[in-house]
Amino acid sequence: MKVLLSAWPFWALLSAAFAALTAIFAKIGIENVNSDFATFIRTIVILLALGAILLGTGQFQALDSVAPRTYAFLVLSGLATGASWLCYFRALKLGNASQVAPIDKMSVVMVAVFGVLFLGEKLSGANWAGVVLIAAGALLVAYKP
Repeated sequence: MKVLLSAWPFWALLSAAFAALTAIFAKIGIENVNSDFATFIRTIVILLALGAILLGTGQFQALDSVAPRTYAFLVLSGLATGASWLCYFRALKLGNASQVAPIDKMSVVMVAVFGVLFLGEKLSGANWAGVVLIAAGALLVAYKP
C-alpha cells in the first residue's frame, strides 16, 4: 500500500475520478444558482478543506520560507485556476456535462504543447500521436449531431 501511495499514477487516477465527480456534482449544483456564485462557494469549500488538511498534517510552512519567484508563479497559477473554474462552471450552466467535460480535458493537449514550447520538454512521435488522439477523442465525445 505504501508503494501505491507514493506512485504518481495512483494520484493521477484519483484526480481524474474526482474531476469526473466535480462535473457531475457541479452540473446538479448550479441548476438554480449563478455559475460565478457557485464557483465562489466551491472555492470557499476548497480553502476550508485544504486548510484543515494542512493544519491536521502539520504541513503549514512559514510564509517567508517561500521564494518570491515561487509566490509569483503560484499567484499566476491561482489566477489561471480561478479563470478556468469560472469558465468551466459557465460552460456547465449552458451545456451538457457530457460535452463540457471532454472539451475541458483539451487542457491535456494544451499542457503537452505548452510543455514543449515553454518548458523545453520533449515528446516522441508516439507521444504526439497520443496528443492528437486525445484531441480527436475529446471532440468526438463532445460532438452531438
